[in-house]
Amino acid sequence: MVSIDEFAKIELRVGKVMEVDDVPNARKPLYKLSVSFGDETRTIVAGIKEQYTKDALTGKKIICVTNLEPKVVAGITSQGMLLAAENEGKIVLLVPDSDIGEGARVH
Repeated sequence: MVSIDEFAKIELRVGKVMEVDDVPNARKPLYKLSVSFGDETRTIVAGIKEQYTKDALTGKKIICVTNLEPKVVAGITSQGMLLAAENEGKIVLLVPDSDIGEGARVH
């Protein structure tokens, strides 16, 4: 269990996927996403290549954790984490159910 105060430390924001590239020589299929949060663009490395095409991701608004420490994944610095649900190997991105601006805080 975590307290509400601990949970509140996690910064969730809406981002728009601007560009999607393959990550070569990775141990598992990865994408390098360029995600706009309105006032800034970040690189996020994600293991969703087997579930989503580049075209399906480009322009999609997604929910991301934006205050994680950067982590090097397959030689690329990932500056956040996208949120997705997983069940029996199927991955589904968490997305806003209607249009909202890039960078909007999720509460």
